[in-house]
Amino acid sequence: MKVLVTGSNGFIGKNLIERLKYDKVEVLPYDVDTPKEKLDEYCAECDFVFNLAGINRPEHVEDFMAGNFGFATTLVETLKKHGNKCAVMNSSSIQAALENPYGMSKKAGEDMMFNYGRENGVEVYIYRFPNVFGKWCRPNYNSVIATFCYNIAHDLPIQVNDRSTLLRLVYIDDVVEELMHALDHHPHVNNDGYCFVPTTHEATLGDIVNMLYGFKESRHNFMVPDMTDDQFTKKLYSTYLSYLPEDQFSYPLITHEDERGSFTEILKSADRGQVSINISHPGITKGEHWHNTKNEKFVVVSGKGLIRFRKIGTEEIFDYHVSGDKLQVVDIPTGYTHCIINEGDTDLVTLMWCNECFNPGKPDTIYEKVEK
Repeated sequence: MKVLVTGSNGFIGKNLIERLKYDKVEVLPYDVDTPKEKLDEYCAECDFVFNLAGINRPEHVEDFMAGNFGFATTLVETLKKHGNKCAVMNSSSIQAALENPYGMSKKAGEDMMFNYGRENGVEVYIYRFPNVFGKWCRPNYNSVIATFCYNIAHDLPIQVNDRSTLLRLVYIDDVVEELMHALDHHPHVNNDGYCFVPTTHEATLGDIVNMLYGFKESRHNFMVPDMTDDQFTKKLYSTYLSYLPEDQFSYPLITHEDERGSFTEILKSADRGQVSINISHPGITKGEHWHNTKNEKFVVVSGKGLIRFRKIGTEEIFDYHVSGDKLQVVDIPTGYTHCIINEGDTDLVTLMWCNECFNPGKPDTIYEKVEK
């Protein structure tokens, strides 16, 4: 299958092409810098068209109509020239319902496409996209989320005119998934005949800004956002990370060291606790305490050690020998005093998860030796 993608270097185009390539679909990419004769060649042989080309910020107002309606007209005329009646997906905007130059150019393109489909027996899928966000979107252009993500990640100021402004948003992966449905001739279509992305989100500018600054702060307080039920948070967080400066992918951790070794918190979450790395020097014993409600999981990733348990109020001791040579999870149940001993001649490195973040005001840690 050969698929023509116009606007191939744009935000949606780049993401769609990567998905098409993954699915082993032959892509015929066309953009503003593609030799014009390629459009004629591609229209003669393509089996489907994704028309994502368009102009958002021209130098002159009249360029809206030329870049949006004009190119769409050239596209269908070229398809007609070759008698190619393959299905055409056309990218429009919710602004097509508004009386502004951009919206009017998009509406003219829609009407022309609908007429082309009716008069030539061609399937035409027109999408009025709301604000689309995600990786590879150009900042400081026509996406407020891309601009905010880029500026905040790069320590640049942002401007918010009205924090209460409500945005209707679609995520790029959801857009691409829907376009693949269109490629299979099964798009989602509303009662007005327009195609749509079924998964949308709404958020105010103020909430978005707060979330983005929270993501930035998470590299200092190690708190990852709560993504349990809110898919928008998950998608916005992924988007934000894609705008990090390329020399700042890494960030430092805070290591607490003493003569026994070290303890380093890696990440924390309000609902899922925290993950840490514990290092014990040879011959060192750590722990010798128990918890009422707090529970943990230990995984020794390097070295050789012994984890010991004794249920409070009893005498019997249970031993678990652990090693980085055989990865296994050891649960630390409540009501059992426990310790971890480095039995090797190298540092014992243990990945630890705890179901709650450490609260110095309520540590839930009672010291009692395993072996009396």
